[in-house]
Amino acid sequence: MHEAPYPTVLKPYGRALVELARHRPEVVCLSGDLTRQCEIDLFQEEFPDRFVHAGMAEANMMSMAGALAREGLIPFVHTFGVFATRRPYDQVVNAIAYPNLPVRIIGFMPGVSTPGGPSHQAIEDVALMRALPNMTVVDVADAVEIAQVVPAIVDHPGPVYLRLKRGEIPVIFEEDHRFSLTSAQHLVHGEDVVLIASGMMLSAALQAAQVLAGAGVSAGVVNVPVVKPIDRAGILRAVGPADAVVTVENHSVIGGLGSAVAEILAEAGAGVPLRRVGLQDTFAEGSKSGRYLFEKYGLSTQHVVDTAWSLLGRNTEAPRAPAHQAEQGEYAPV
Repeated sequence: MHEAPYPTVLKPYGRALVELARHRPEVVCLSGDLTRQCEIDLFQEEFPDRFVHAGMAEANMMSMAGALAREGLIPFVHTFGVFATRRPYDQVVNAIAYPNLPVRIIGFMPGVSTPGGPSHQAIEDVALMRALPNMTVVDVADAVEIAQVVPAIVDHPGPVYLRLKRGEIPVIFEEDHRFSLTSAQHLVHGEDVVLIASGMMLSAALQAAQVLAGAGVSAGVVNVPVVKPIDRAGILRAVGPADAVVTVENHSVIGGLGSAVAEILAEAGAGVPLRRVGLQDTFAEGSKSGRYLFEKYGLSTQHVVDTAWSLLGRNTEAPRAPAHQAEQGEYAPV
């Protein structure tokens, strides 16, 4: 893996979708009036006859996608996460999930990655989509996983919801990393505490593990790109030797990754203490800075360190996470 601050790339999803579409003529692309913002201006330029501009009518767009899927096409549907889940939920249920159709719903700007306030912050999208029968829920961490997830989901049975960060996308993994739709990845082994992360929070978990290791804490890191169906066996193997578990997600602690891991531990009778880092059952707010929101609402690397330190019962002051200064073309964990 690369070290923070990470190099970044632009539009890895848009390029991956175009590359897929070159070989798969049944792939069609729908936009909810956010074409450039969802990187699919690249698709529109190359395949205009397979591009549908659905406008700011997300409920209708989901119904259209379901109809296209019934005709043998594979629709990729694009908008911001809130407009892909919260707004058209009934249509997602009845036109896509219930008939178990191969529609791929791509929701950009997860959690508090946007400073746009509660109307634009998808803080409950994983919980909503995870509750739907037949729905696969994916939250990838970097540009390498994005390039691999697009071809991985095209033939996956049933509908898929994919969360994606906008803008500059970090490159955390080396090119030999392999994304899996079935397996969580045990990236760092540790016996004191295991940090289980998804999506944008993986970089913070990796940084927190380094900080804890420097203070004598053996901290493991598990990457969970697929929140549903979650790799129960893999997570139980990872937490087996640990004294504590901390989940880390850019989402409400209710109904997302933290809830999924809690269910696994409880049903297995694992008996290991758990803390959930994420939004603590609250809406966030608008801000000029996404970094400010991550710090205010407890999603920073330091908060992960503090949570693990406290859960392990350490009575001294928690070690301090370094403040990385990202240059142009770099991404640093908050």
